[in-house]
Amino acid sequence: MHLFVDISSHGFGHLAITAPVLNALAEIAPDLRLTVRSGLPLGKLRQRIVPPFEHSASASDFGYVMKGALDIDFAASAAAYRQAHADWPARVAQEAAWLVTLKPDLVLTNVSYLPLAGATQAGIPSLSLCSLNWADLFAHFFGREAWAAPIHGEMLAAYRSTRAFLRPTPAMPMDDLDHRHDIGPIAAFGQRHDLGLNGDKAVLIAMGGIDHRLPVDNWPRLPGIRWLVAADWRCTHPDAVAYESFGLGFTDLLCSVDAIVTKPGYGTFTEAACNGTPLLYQRRENWPEQDCLIDWLHGNARALEVSANQLASGALADSLTRLWQQTPPPVPPAVGAAAAAAHICGHLAACQLADKLMTHTG
Repeated sequence: MHLFVDISSHGFGHLAITAPVLNALAEIAPDLRLTVRSGLPLGKLRQRIVPPFEHSASASDFGYVMKGALDIDFAASAAAYRQAHADWPARVAQEAAWLVTLKPDLVLTNVSYLPLAGATQAGIPSLSLCSLNWADLFAHFFGREAWAAPIHGEMLAAYRSTRAFLRPTPAMPMDDLDHRHDIGPIAAFGQRHDLGLNGDKAVLIAMGGIDHRLPVDNWPRLPGIRWLVAADWRCTHPDAVAYESFGLGFTDLLCSVDAIVTKPGYGTFTEAACNGTPLLYQRRENWPEQDCLIDWLHGNARALEVSANQLASGALADSLTRLWQQTPPPVPPAVGAAAAAAHICGHLAACQLADKLMTHTG
């Protein structure tokens, strides 16, 4: 059997959700052929996805045009959506023709809708998996625009054409999708390593897969605190360390630090909670997914909100102290990946049975 997987490159969160599912799937279906299409770097994909896969290096969606990790460029995003849907039937037909050539038995997306529309036209069953969908976000940001209704209709039609929309915990409501199937939290697990910081506490700064540099060089020194930052920031702060220097994958690094500074995002929130790592986070302005993520986080992890001013000035000493004084809640069980894998396997089995019946009757 052949599974085609399309992973959005709008940050790393879509990969963080999909990879544990593919890894769980490989354990129960080791002979499954995988093809992965994504605009993410191949190294990032291979770091997360354990089973071998064929790679198609392209992106079928863009999500939103960003001006950094926290801010959407609304004008550019609106123009991009209008251009993407200017000749939507032709794009869908092109996608369908490509899928027919690829010959997958099942299509899985997180969370592009073009492959879903193409799969429907090609007669290939499909599933989608995510804590959000682009149709709901599009309606939130552009639903009142005179030009938006036809585009939103095409987006919804694509999502509704799937066999099921797998919705992990936590997630947006997605009331427009009647075929949603709820599963538990999805998170990769890491192993704790000694970072060799001579007793100093390590605070990882990870604002997601979209570049957003904090002015760490201007932060005051906090005794006993080391800031782990990306090497390409080229920080000159005496207490900053390039996290790449430890040679660890993200989840192992997340397990090995004493706290993480981040923004609301499914992958970072669930992985931190399920690995027991405390978080400081800055809210995203006008991002509808964040409320469900934050509500879930505060019931399942040590977490505190910090302001943009705090991150600009580095005034984090009090917040870190209060964060570490919190009583750790029970670690939430990350059961969503296994549940999603079992669901996908059921659809693959149904596809295989249908193929046998067609062969027998033919």
